[in-house]
Amino acid sequence: MIRKIATAGLLALSFSAHALPRPDHVVVVIEENHSFDEVMEHQGSYIRELAKRGMLFKRSYGVSHPSQPNYLALFSGSTHDIADDRCPKHLSGENLASSLIQKNMSFAIYSEGLPADDATVCAAGPYQRKHNPAANWSDLPSGINLPFSEFPEDFSKLPTVSFVIPDQNNDMHDGSFEAADSWLKAHIAPYVDWAYKHNSLFILTWDEDDFKGDNRIVTILAGPMIKNGTSGQRIDHYGVLRTLLDLYGLEPIGNSRDTSPIKGIWR
Repeated sequence: MIRKIATAGLLALSFSAHALPRPDHVVVVIEENHSFDEVMEHQGSYIRELAKRGMLFKRSYGVSHPSQPNYLALFSGSTHDIADDRCPKHLSGENLASSLIQKNMSFAIYSEGLPADDATVCAAGPYQRKHNPAANWSDLPSGINLPFSEFPEDFSKLPTVSFVIPDQNNDMHDGSFEAADSWLKAHIAPYVDWAYKHNSLFILTWDEDDFKGDNRIVTILAGPMIKNGTSGQRIDHYGVLRTLLDLYGLEPIGNSRDTSPIKGIWR
């Protein structure tokens, strides 16, 4: 009887893993410091158009303040007890990139304004390392920490999972909503259109709100495997990370072990 129960449990786990789609590519764009209401009040924006096309989460939350720990949480499942934006940080341990690479998949983070491949500078004009979590792991292979200028025009050449980090003029940190929205439409909309035809996924999220609310942010998923509409399930950066890991059959890492992947949105 014990053996039968154990076997049934394994079958259930196997079914759950296979129930999720496996996108050919995922691109995640992270914006800055705006609450859900601040973002969604802009009628006629590309972001609202994207929300209508995909799945908008009405209860998505950052895990901390200020920016840096939220990026670390999404990348590695932990804030590493960091509660500030100071640079440099030197970190080690499991993360999304290393998890993918161990299973012969790939990852890259494309940061606008990064001065060179694998650069670890704390700042370069409107580029800020506090928004580039991969730069804090010295044991990752070269070719992961890249300028956005190297984001491929042929999207089939993208890594399995990519993070895209606009600079502070284009992520709503220093620049306007309109500037960030226009940047997304110019640079990311072509990928989104391509994704719908090529089994790929787009995720748009924010690091945190503006400290005036309960850290509720906008998160949107779009792609051919995503239902259209809104979701009231509560998610945060750890849940998004857990979802990315589960999509590719990878073990959960850090605090993503204590949450569930996003449910009820898959076609």
